[in-house]
Amino acid sequence: MVGRKRFLIDTNIILELLLEFDRTNEVRRFFEITPLSDIFMSDFSVYSLGILLTKRKYYEVFKKFVNDFLKEISILRLTPNELIDVIKIMKKYNLDFDDAYQYTIAEKYDLQIISFDGDFDRTERGRKEPKEVIK
Repeated sequence: MVGRKRFLIDTNIILELLLEFDRTNEVRRFFEITPLSDIFMSDFSVYSLGILLTKRKYYEVFKKFVNDFLKEISILRLTPNELIDVIKIMKKYNLDFDDAYQYTIAEKYDLQIISFDGDFDRTERGRKEPKEVIK
């Protein structure tokens, strides 16, 4: 569909929802109005969530995430050759590896990044917060 927005969800968006931080309602509303077919995550985010949640012993929260959320959205990954692009993006925008990985996926698949991380603001692609999409 022409003009249809597709989104790459950053790790912090899911953490906000799963751990019910201050902006949970904003994130929940984003997921309510956005077709799941337009929402994507990187494999890096999935593994990061697994590490963060299980390290805090939030095993049931991670299981709920896997059972309820991951079955509904597409997971994207980079090939080994594309990891070289991550390094280029790190240098170009002064990003950490995790942000550069997300950015590279967003570039590859032409996705809008949804994140609370302001580091993406210094990139060409930028980012949006959930509240900007649900307006």
